Amino acid sequence: MSDDSGTADILALRQTPDAIELRHLRAFIAVAEELNFGRAAGRLYLSQPALSRQIRALERLVGCDLLRRSTHRVELTLAGEALLDRARALLADLDAALATTRSVGGELIGRVNRLWAPLIEEVLEGAGELGAMRAAYERMLAQAVIPDELAVLPLTAGGVPALQVSADASAVPSVLHLHGGGLVLGSAYGYRALAGAVADSVGSGVLVPDYRLAPEHPFPAALDDARNAYLWLLDQGVPPSDLIVSGDSGGGGLVVSLMLQLRELGIPLPAGVALLCPGLDLAGLLDGSSPLLASGNGETLAKVAGWYVGDHRVDDPLISPLQADLRGLPPILIQAGTGDPIAHDAGLLAARAEEYGVEVTMELYPVDTHIFQLFWSFLPEARQALAKVGEFTARVRGDEARRTAGS
Repeated sequence: MSDDSGTADILALRQTPDAIELRHLRAFIAVAEELNFGRAAGRLYLSQPALSRQIRALERLVGCDLLRRSTHRVELTLAGEALLDRARALLADLDAALATTRSVGGELIGRVNRLWAPLIEEVLEGAGELGAMRAAYERMLAQAVIPDELAVLPLTAGGVPALQVSADASAVPSVLHLHGGGLVLGSAYGYRALAGAVADSVGSGVLVPDYRLAPEHPFPAALDDARNAYLWLLDQGVPPSDLIVSGDSGGGGLVVSLMLQLRELGIPLPAGVALLCPGLDLAGLLDGSSPLLASGNGETLAKVAGWYVGDHRVDDPLISPLQADLRGLPPILIQAGTGDPIAHDAGLLAARAEEYGVEVTMELYPVDTHIFQLFWSFLPEARQALAKVGEFTARVRGDEARRTAGS
């Protein structure tokens, strides 16, 4: 109907059925443009019966005929004419949106790769010179963004220098994060940004110990420092049921080793463990079985593994947790990128944990970089992954049950 001003009022009908698929619209547009089912089917690489079924499905969903068919010709109905231009515009907008998304996604991964490039160059072309690798890693970490309104406080945790990253500097952290770097690189200072992102997601402070690094301090120095930092949190009154232990890359492997040692010592285990792109297969790097050795930096990776292991036997479960008895460990969240070669380690751990009855959640994200969570400030997959860490933490701590009980 129309009013005196000449503007038309369109009656509101029910929303477009959710069952309409893009293939229905593409099939309709092809037939409408060709006005011939045979040519349209060839254009879409479909059989004519399949194309006809898609058109019929679309007509059923919209509730009217879109095409008039006869033996020799196909014509658009008025309804079909009304739909055609709008459907073209809709699919054009969607195609443009997808092209933009792919372009942006490629640019974001390119940005990540540019951040990693100086370290990779040192590994590949610098013959794995330790000082240069450490400096390159710290420079990369320094470019990460620390979330707003978080305080960074230096302290000593059980004799181990550490940083506390939290919104409330007066509250004892309830997350222990063991930083990455293959157990030879990295620092608490460099990991302020990732620790801050974890703190923001989890809603509590994060303690990052500056554990001793190899080769100056081979196994078990890093494990001893991690254990002492964990015991310090318990001594500060944090209940084990509130504690979360997280770690990335080599720090993720160190987290699993810490859980095994705590279990053997009879020390209460935390509520849960979050492993971000964990590196776990030191034994494989040293005996030649790791798929990482096929990469261009395999020789350096094997040398780094040797620095950490030192003179100790590599089949010790505290060094090679992929060979360990994992029974009795707390719930584990494992995250990895699909294009990260180290995702192989994550998959092996998830399978082994399930064999031993451990509750394990394995999450794969469509990214082609290692420790993608570092880039949370601009990489959507990283933000999504850290949000999942927060959800996992709330679940294993029983936060929702506590809120319900207190209401």
